[in-house]
Amino acid sequence: MKIFGREPALWLNSLSAILGLVVTFNVGLTEVQAGWLVAGVSAVLGAIAAALTRPIAVQAFTTLVATIGSGVAAFGYEVAPTTTAAINGALLAIIMFITRGQVTPSSPTAPARATQ
Repeated sequence: MKIFGREPALWLNSLSAILGLVVTFNVGLTEVQAGWLVAGVSAVLGAIAAALTRPIAVQAFTTLVATIGSGVAAFGYEVAPTTTAAINGALLAIIMFITRGQVTPSSPTAPARATQ
């Protein structure tokens, strides 16, 4: 299954980065809210992307690194929401570039045909 000629996992990771970008426009979120939003969106969309790819480990690693990076930026250091979102976007872009060649989209298997 492809969406506009691209894998769903690529779209989901890109969506996560775009939502992180929206946080940079100061949409009225506190640093804590922005941190939870960026880390949460990365985790949820990454988990969905992992379910859509094989092997799962590569996408799960991408999700883990992006989510931990966002969490450390948001909760480990006193940084602005824009910095948290920028770190998340950069990590997603770099890791997607490195790992996309290692996975393939999962496709549903065809039902077994009964033999007579």
